Amino acid sequence: MISEISPDEYAPFYEGYIIKSDGIPLIEGLKIGLQNTSRFLNEFPKNKWEFRYVEGKWTPKEILLHLIDAERVFGYRALLIVRSELPEIRGFDQDEFVLNSHANDRTIASLLSEYIQVRNSTISLFESFSEESLLRFGKANGSQVSARAIGRIIIGHEIHHITILKERYL
Repeated sequence: MISEISPDEYAPFYEGYIIKSDGIPLIEGLKIGLQNTSRFLNEFPKNKWEFRYVEGKWTPKEILLHLIDAERVFGYRALLIVRSELPEIRGFDQDEFVLNSHANDRTIASLLSEYIQVRNSTISLFESFSEESLLRFGKANGSQVSARAIGRIIIGHEIHHITILKERYL
């Protein structure tokens, strides 16, 4: 729960994601996200996958690949924090990642398959961490962050983008 994570465990930018994951045990939250997001995306209208609600905004395909890429980056950050001494991890430019992703050239099936594989990998990674290791800190993108906060950021980040898809793309 958020009450067990203090604000010094993450950058203020991530507070919204942390709040969205409030009250959900970490592993359970990752598994619930996998089920809910998979179900939602499997039912997502085929004619909307390359839709932009405003010029310059990401398509649902780009959003999904952004979720996949960000989860990989966050998982790697958590791994470095747990396995090494006070790592400093540089940030990534999400817009550059999306620009170079070619998500709209991919099939929906390939994106959904990759999402499921990455999420299952993330679940396995976080299941491998001890309670003690989840309390370890590193520095990512210039800010202190704990491994457990990263898990919550993954959950909240997914909830954030699925909400956007529901509100602006359907």
